[in-house]
Amino acid sequence: MALTCAGAQRTVRCAVKALAPAGTFEGYASVFGVVDGFDDVVAPGAFAASLARRGVGGIKMLWQHDAGEPIGQWEEIVEDGRGLYVRGRLLIELRRAAEAHALIKAGVIDGLSIGYTAGNAETDPASGVRTLTEVDLWEISLVTFQACPGARIAAVKAAPPQSIREFERFLREAGGYSHSAAKAIAAGGFKALERRPDDLAPLVASLRRAARILTTTE
Repeated sequence: MALTCAGAQRTVRCAVKALAPAGTFEGYASVFGVVDGFDDVVAPGAFAASLARRGVGGIKMLWQHDAGEPIGQWEEIVEDGRGLYVRGRLLIELRRAAEAHALIKAGVIDGLSIGYTAGNAETDPASGVRTLTEVDLWEISLVTFQACPGARIAAVKAAPPQSIREFERFLREAGGYSHSAAKAIAAGGFKALERRPDDLAPLVASLRRAARILTTTE
């Protein structure tokens, strides 16, 4: 997390867990209620005004907080019950993005970091912890280190299942179904969906989102 305040930049970084072959990924760039390495904690709703003002297109995906190194684009940035959920795509046609893609796959780079300016905040005089109730988010970067507990890539966006066996595995892993339930659903459903491929991708997306919500509320 990069914080620019009174001309000084401070950085707390959050881990990347995985990346899809096409360079798309999703996860959390910030988690509410977690004290970071600089004794700051982000409160629920802190990003709301900024996101409403800038929109997802106004938040840049950068490499190591370098404004001269945009490497992709964010497709979704929303607050939910856990924190700041993000979904984005590296533009691997770009040299730096292709390098980042290779480094992440190799496990060399594993960090996410948000860049913002602090708005409203309250500091607890006893603990020294500052609670940020409003921040102006302007970029989310891929970075080298992690220091933000719980904020990480949680899943990858992959191509829709291409076979009934892949669909069964997807139902078990992303949908949380048992082996027998996944097999029964796939047996009847995949053949129908195979004839309507335009409906398969939305189903996969909705199951991934449902799994993410369930995980968040556990």
